[in-house]
Amino acid sequence: MNELAVAAGVAASPTSATINVSLNGGPVQNISVPDGSVPLLYLLRGPQLGPLNGPKFGCGFGQCGACSVYFPDFGLAARTCQATITKLLAIFAAYGIPATAPLNVLTLEGLGTVANPHPLQQAFIDQQAGQCAYCANAMIMGAIEFLHGRFASTPQNLAVPTTAEVAQFLSNSTFTDPTTTPWTIIPTPYLCRCGAHLRFMQAIQEATPAMMARFAQGQRY
Repeated sequence: MNELAVAAGVAASPTSATINVSLNGGPVQNISVPDGSVPLLYLLRGPQLGPLNGPKFGCGFGQCGACSVYFPDFGLAARTCQATITKLLAIFAAYGIPATAPLNVLTLEGLGTVANPHPLQQAFIDQQAGQCAYCANAMIMGAIEFLHGRFASTPQNLAVPTTAEVAQFLSNSTFTDPTTTPWTIIPTPYLCRCGAHLRFMQAIQEATPAMMARFAQGQRY
């Protein structure tokens, strides 16, 4: 909000924003919004990019993960309830990426199909991971970042993660915000109100070998 507007006790006029988005490997779409503070989640759930059912509104504060999508170019599972269009463009600028570059967004719908599910989707089915399953999107999209981060690390870590390592990921994930000075480390845990974490951990472990094979073939998720 504009400081002068705050001092005057009135709301500042919203600032429009435009971003190019490629959703689930599809064509680039030019998305313009009248207010840059609109979260990406609203565009995914609404008519601009959706409506999609994978990313969900959970806490609204980026603290549960229900709204997560994966940004393959960054290797990052992002909380879209906090990823406003203005914020995304600021992240582009922080990394020296042109504002006109497409933002590649992967949602749960883009992972696999009923006939050919992604390894994580199949593992979650095998393990019956989830109770109400509202948080399944969070766990699957977050696991992509977790596993690919291990595979791409130096030294490379190709071992199936231990239960303790998966629990550490679910409880203590963080996001480093490059748009602040100094960069801010934001806690981003993955929460399940039903308490189905044990099955989530088993599913992530089951999917690791197949995910490793995909990584070796150059696939980004």
